[in-house]
Amino acid sequence: MTTLYLPKRLSRRGFLQTAAALAATSAGGLLLPGLAQAGSMLAPGAPATPDLSGMPGVAPVGTAQPKPLIFGHRGASALRPEHTLASYAKAIADGADYVEPDLVSTRDGVLVARHEAFLSETTDVASHPEFASRKTRKTIDGETHEGWFVDDFTLAELKTLRAVERIPQYRPGSAQYNGMYQVATFEEIIDFVAAEAAARGRIVGIVPELKHSTYFASVGLPLEDRFLAILGAHDYTRRNPVEIQSFEVANLKYLRGKLGRRANLRLMQLVIGENVRPMDVAAAGGTLTFAQMCTPAGLRDIAQYADVVAPPTRSIIPLNKDGTLAAPSSLVDDAHQAGLRVEPWTFRPENHFLAADFRNSAGDAARNEAGSIAEMKRYIATGIDGFFTDDPALGRAALG
Repeated sequence: MTTLYLPKRLSRRGFLQTAAALAATSAGGLLLPGLAQAGSMLAPGAPATPDLSGMPGVAPVGTAQPKPLIFGHRGASALRPEHTLASYAKAIADGADYVEPDLVSTRDGVLVARHEAFLSETTDVASHPEFASRKTRKTIDGETHEGWFVDDFTLAELKTLRAVERIPQYRPGSAQYNGMYQVATFEEIIDFVAAEAAARGRIVGIVPELKHSTYFASVGLPLEDRFLAILGAHDYTRRNPVEIQSFEVANLKYLRGKLGRRANLRLMQLVIGENVRPMDVAAAGGTLTFAQMCTPAGLRDIAQYADVVAPPTRSIIPLNKDGTLAAPSSLVDDAHQAGLRVEPWTFRPENHFLAADFRNSAGDAARNEAGSIAEMKRYIATGIDGFFTDDPALGRAALG
């Protein structure tokens, strides 16, 4: 079997369940807790077609289409350590329509929010002598790291760690909060978002991504059914907007089969604009590549099971050799023709991450709010339906 090795720059997105593992898990039916039918996302007694006029991205009948959605990428990760309740609080306060928890599993099977299984970059685990013996070397999704990994810790042990800023060289303002916040569970995040929504009087969506499912299944910690059970156990996620992300294909089809099509639910197919295969496809010996998935025919195939395609920003407007923006590709129009929403990732407000058109002279690591807003406006003009940003306040400013 051919091993898929991904470029380092793609590490923000893990790859999930293998086709074989999904086939095994799909053999049995799933009944979500407290619901009359498997896959129902609505609370008992709720109307079959609820009034979602206040839901992000839904316009009342007869009105203009809404502005693009703002997805708080790992919360407001430009300003607070990512995937902490503080980061989600800041994102919501700054106008995010949705907040994003990337989900991984502890050794005792609890879903928690971390960008990946590797803990060394986003927690203070290295400063805990009691866990020194847990340091190890693992290869997950084709990337090898030496350090500490989430599945080697129980939830109780993980709760003794504290979050730290992942890229402090670019985000010293966020790094000042190092050591203040615990690692949050998915259920804690749902409860927190529900409380924030109630306090602010507006709906806040949740856009979870399942990470490393191939790996977690291989160590006896498959994610999908745990995830589905949590969605069904919480009234907030049964009634309010949820967009479920994956870079794989088979697991989204599995989730669609379990959840059906619901007014408050979207499935998001994550893609990259390169000639590599989704992890489940590679593991099963298939040939489908992300590049093929981004063709008109590939997008029509995606639309059979998903509602959204989420490419990297540079697949929509690529860069010239000098780092400036080139002409837009046809991806947005092609996806819309296939019936898909387009919600790219990820806008970051530091010069280092901006197209050359929008950088200023303050230095590579400098925060550049005006440049970030200008760059987002260029992409919004292509007709995207939403976008991920590390700084939702700037996203809101770009939308005017």
